Amino acid sequence: MMINKTIKAFGSIFLLILILNSGMLLAQTEEQEKAPNIVFFFVDDMGWQDTSLPFYKERTKLNKQYYTPNMEKLASEGDKFTQAYASAVCSPSRISLMTGMNAARHRVTSWTLNKDKSPDHDHPVLKSPKWNLNGLTDGEGQDLTVYHSTLPQLLREAGYETIHVGKAHFGAKDTPGEDPRNLGFDVNIAGHAAGGPGSYHGTHNFSAVWRSGSPVWDVPGLEKYHGKDIFLTEALTIEANKAMANAVDKGKPFYLYMSHYAIHAPWEKDDRFYQKYIDAGLDEFQATYASMIEGMDKSLGDIINQLEKLGVKDNTIIVFMSDNGSPSQTPRNLPLRGHKITPYEGGIRVPMIVKWPGISQPGRVINDYLIIEDVYPSFLEMAGVSKGIDKAVDGQSFVPLLKGEQVNDERPLFWHYPNTYDQPPYSVVRKGDWKLIYHHVDQSFELFNIADDISEAHNLLAQNPKIGKELAKLLTQHLKKTKAQMPIIKATGEPVPYPNSALQRAGNL
Repeated sequence: MMINKTIKAFGSIFLLILILNSGMLLAQTEEQEKAPNIVFFFVDDMGWQDTSLPFYKERTKLNKQYYTPNMEKLASEGDKFTQAYASAVCSPSRISLMTGMNAARHRVTSWTLNKDKSPDHDHPVLKSPKWNLNGLTDGEGQDLTVYHSTLPQLLREAGYETIHVGKAHFGAKDTPGEDPRNLGFDVNIAGHAAGGPGSYHGTHNFSAVWRSGSPVWDVPGLEKYHGKDIFLTEALTIEANKAMANAVDKGKPFYLYMSHYAIHAPWEKDDRFYQKYIDAGLDEFQATYASMIEGMDKSLGDIINQLEKLGVKDNTIIVFMSDNGSPSQTPRNLPLRGHKITPYEGGIRVPMIVKWPGISQPGRVINDYLIIEDVYPSFLEMAGVSKGIDKAVDGQSFVPLLKGEQVNDERPLFWHYPNTYDQPPYSVVRKGDWKLIYHHVDQSFELFNIADDISEAHNLLAQNPKIGKELAKLLTQHLKKTKAQMPIIKATGEPVPYPNSALQRAGNL
């Protein structure tokens, strides 16, 4: 009798141990399968070299001039992409990352602000097409807008808390797209129609009115900081850290779109860092610009520190990127040619770092190229989302690059700017090392070998007509496939011809 009781007792204990072990294994499995958090740290107007972290094969003058220790640390823990591309101007980049579409397809080809009003300048030869100047919207049938399932919308449907902080610039004022909450975000902090802040200073209420500017630039939703001695970059970071904490308290994975207004104009000094650059010999403007860059970098460090405090750092993917190259007023990003809005590398090549715990390799440098619309399918793949994705997606996931898998390094990339704001219109294709620029005004071409000539100093079209012809054909196919809009020639009322036709007429074959 005693023996039977003993056996039953041991059996009960054994069963309890099995249950406990099963529970632990189940908890471990659930933790392993838990969707990763994603932080997209998106900087405005930051050039390829506007950092102490070199993205070129050697350190440049600007790398030595600026100080971004948190970028350096992130790159030492993850992957640095040396050939990441965006559109040459902000709104097209932002619509591409939200939809996965190339700018030629979504037709938000320049920057947006006022409903039904284009910022394009009058041009003596060409007129801009009727592009989607009202931006991204929340439904079909709205004038001069594009509708598409958005990245945050799909992540939210998959259970993510979707957080927007900072610059939105998705849709024009008085349209649904001006509010990120209409485009898939659960939370919107300081995002609206404008692409820049009225001011970076809390003492000026983040408004341009103090200098007789338009209130259209006033940053919304930060009234608690009005009148206080705080820089906009810092205020946004504080709010972002609170939003992440709220998501963790809810037990939900989160997507933080940390979209800084910095380092976009107006260029205003960040007093926390300004004097050190003056003491180093920089002039007032350069010291101001450098201080804004360092303030942005401090934000990156503060966001990462918050992830660690919240205990989610090891399950959070961090992607750092800029929306286009640096503006013409700022120090040139040598050895790159050009600046923001131009078709040259200085306008479209941007810094990018990815840290995905368990996937990225510390300190790895990835030289394969990618483009802004690749963010959309990449983040969805990282989150394990496959349902509801529209077919009209031009981007390709860069997850295989992070996993070290072999990819097609001859995939073509495209840019299309049929507008007349600030720079003449153009279309561009890059395939492998070769890049063809089609200038719409005079239907001329430039052909560069980027691997040999990163500064785009030598037009090789005359020496390589076959390559020029192949790229012109490829670019034409893309423009036709996406139903891209071409500028109108004022003298004839006809659209600018496609590149293959223009090349034939020029007798360059």
